[in-house]
Amino acid sequence: MIISNGKKLLLDCGLFQGRRKEAEEKNKTFPFDPKTVDAMILSHAHIDHCGNIPTLVKNGYKNPIYCTPATKDLCFYMLRDSAFIHEKEAEYLNEKKMKKGEELIKPLYTQEDVDAALKLFQEVNLNETFEPLPGFKITLREAGHILGSAMLQMEITDEKGIAHKIVFTGDLGRRELPVLKDPFKIEDAEILITESTYGERLHEPMSTAEGKLAEIINKTVERGGKIIIPAFALERTQELVYSLNGLMSVGKISRDLAVFVDSPLAVNVTEVFRKHKECYDIETLKKFTDHNKDPFGFSMLKYISDVEDSKALNGRHGPFIIISGSGMCEFGRVLHHLRNNIDDHRNTIIVVGYMAENTLGRKIKEKRKIVNIFGKPHRLECDVEIIDAYSAHADRSDLLDFATHIKGLKKIFVVHGEEKSQMAFKGALIANGFNWVQIPQFGEEFEI
Repeated sequence: MIISNGKKLLLDCGLFQGRRKEAEEKNKTFPFDPKTVDAMILSHAHIDHCGNIPTLVKNGYKNPIYCTPATKDLCFYMLRDSAFIHEKEAEYLNEKKMKKGEELIKPLYTQEDVDAALKLFQEVNLNETFEPLPGFKITLREAGHILGSAMLQMEITDEKGIAHKIVFTGDLGRRELPVLKDPFKIEDAEILITESTYGERLHEPMSTAEGKLAEIINKTVERGGKIIIPAFALERTQELVYSLNGLMSVGKISRDLAVFVDSPLAVNVTEVFRKHKECYDIETLKKFTDHNKDPFGFSMLKYISDVEDSKALNGRHGPFIIISGSGMCEFGRVLHHLRNNIDDHRNTIIVVGYMAENTLGRKIKEKRKIVNIFGKPHRLECDVEIIDAYSAHADRSDLLDFATHIKGLKKIFVVHGEEKSQMAFKGALIANGFNWVQIPQFGEEFEI
């Protein structure tokens, strides 16, 4: 949150993920009074950035929530899906509590809370400067992370009439990602608030991703196995479909290999992708839309919404590909596919995205011999392959390149990353000549 001239501007409002009890407590309790916040800007539609907006509104926030048109459309589905999960989880836990005579719980928020929140969303186009509050001039710039994602270029005038240039990355993307435009280059600023998700590591080059994907798929197909790809319904699923479309079109994988996207949310999100062609890069526009082709559809691809069609996949013999949510394997239909296939050596799980600490996805990525699914232990017998190149997050090199390109930086705040990543990126920034670098702790305040 940024406070100036007595006005409070909130930057994003996401859900904490990880240990259930710790996350639940943080998500329920804000370190500020929502009623006192004057405006909010949302960088993008990932749940760890937008997912707690309904709780914010439920607790008294009533002012505008500014974001790009694509982000607004995505949040319509992302927040409804999130509410559905919270309601179902509460329903499941309350069944157990009723049997034990324990006090029932309420979901973090409901569909009605989401509806109330969505009414506050206001669209702002990229590269258009607006003033959400007196003294706050904001321009949303392409972040290149997911569809509609934006970084915030801000000029904030303080009580003394002095203007300060501040940049908030939101989540910074990578150059040459499929479908999306590259991140905007900021020329000058005094203060940078930067994410650090992959601040300690380098990704594989994007140019290697499709080749590795084809190799893994072909090896699994040879032994008659199934390929299960846990993927976020937003962005990662569309990137994978885009890649599979390309690989099949040039014969690098079988054109007869069935591909199932098993996620009602992904079906809705893909429609938003089709709507917002203004977010596409030149390559995608020339390759597909200029020729009236669908980058997210091909003959062997089937999108699944119906639960019975999803269950039918469990009785289907391989080889075939399932792309299913959730990305970190914490909930959703992917759990059923993992439970039914994780102990078969012929199958392969492909990890293509970030897995937070203490999630099932992280345990699978670490190739632990025993993992719990629906509370029961399962042996991890199938292959686990990791393709980091599909990450939509900037790596250390990208983050450093972004920061060092900005002229006049005096202060850098490293946020949004695990402690290991934050510390590593802080060290890298200092090694590159930045003397004032801080890692804010939860609830800590700075005068800048």
